[in-house]
Amino acid sequence: MNDTIAAISTALGVGAISIIRVSGDESISIVSKIWKGKDLTSVPSHTIHYGYIYDKEELIDEVLLSIMKAPKTFTKEDIIEINSHGGIATTNRILELLLTNGCRLAEPGEFTKRAFLNGRIDLIEAEGVMDLISAKTEKSRSLALHQMTGEVSNMISALRDKLVDVISNIEVNIDYPEYEDIEIVTIEKIKESVSYIEKEIEHILKKSETGSIIKEGIQTVIVGSPNVGKSSILNRLLEEEKAIVTDIAGTTRDIVEGDIAIDGIILHMIDTAGIRDTDDVVEKIGVQKSLEWIDKADLVLFVLNHNEELTKEEQEIMKHIEEKPSIIIVNKNDLSKKLELPPTNSSVIFMSALENRGIEELREEIKRLFHLEEIEQNDYNYLSSARSISLLKQCLESLSSIRDSLSENMPIDMIEIDLKNVWNNLGEIIGETYTDELIDEMFSRFCLGK
Repeated sequence: MNDTIAAISTALGVGAISIIRVSGDESISIVSKIWKGKDLTSVPSHTIHYGYIYDKEELIDEVLLSIMKAPKTFTKEDIIEINSHGGIATTNRILELLLTNGCRLAEPGEFTKRAFLNGRIDLIEAEGVMDLISAKTEKSRSLALHQMTGEVSNMISALRDKLVDVISNIEVNIDYPEYEDIEIVTIEKIKESVSYIEKEIEHILKKSETGSIIKEGIQTVIVGSPNVGKSSILNRLLEEEKAIVTDIAGTTRDIVEGDIAIDGIILHMIDTAGIRDTDDVVEKIGVQKSLEWIDKADLVLFVLNHNEELTKEEQEIMKHIEEKPSIIIVNKNDLSKKLELPPTNSSVIFMSALENRGIEELREEIKRLFHLEEIEQNDYNYLSSARSISLLKQCLESLSSIRDSLSENMPIDMIEIDLKNVWNNLGEIIGETYTDELIDEMFSRFCLGK
């Protein structure tokens, strides 16, 4: 944290502008070594200046330079951004000059990491930065933006404040029982506070299921017997010829993938090899992968043939998907009916991929199954990371244990320890408490230069 870092913040390639970012105590002095223009030590903060980058006497580029002085910057350190002409050679040369003159190459996400460690943002806001960069839909963009602005963090902080009130009152009652003007903390009052916090966490978790869908999308796998029309359905949903379609059974031998958006939610579509007994080694591997994908998927689209009776393998799959969100697609309903469906918990859609009938009904059923229409445009105060959601679930388990302890009249100082654990777990969500390993792992997922 005492050194000065530099990295390219824009994608490398042919373009109008590249941005090379520098952050640290020596930013101004290092950049001044390669800069010809106004004296950077005397210019006002948050201003832009026209000048040139030189390597000794050699002109490298004509640039605009933004200077932002601590502490009112993203990292709370001095930051300089060099806006150069785009292009790999020019951009790399400027970065090389900065490294030669005293900068260190930034690690992935190190600018945002410094912003967190210097108290500029918390962990939820940092995750929001990363999510905003990778957002593919308007809903995922809005979700990330709400995390960045601190609105989501405020929900967690409010719960921590409530816990502090309870914990501090317990400690005062334990340490200073002789004072008559302190509020007496009764078991009923603790129960009331625990119940309130529990309900709030349950509410956040319920909403966060939606947040996870917005951020991660829905992993959707299409399974079925060979030549049942899986690839045709994939192509219809994607509106492109992504998968090879033939009349030959077993054409799809590996996984074919593609993404679609329904109501601003990404569906990661996976077309699998036809499931059947086979002696073909390559096809057998594909079939095994298909079965594995069923277990991993958030949604299973199980395709059956309207013109064929259920096979033994298909009956097994129906049992396998019974506990998962799934839709049974009866394809080829333009042909004569031979299929008899047994009772099932899955939704059933009749369609003909050949005639492009039933695709819209399938889209509507997916929306209904995941309540996509209920996601309110103006309410994005969700947690969306698996890390945060896992910590919230741990808090719920601890609060449940506290309720049991209260019912069993456990000593109040033991209950206080459990309350502090909940407080610490909530703190870990926003980064008030953390380990170095967690921070290093989390920020390593960022792109270089952010």
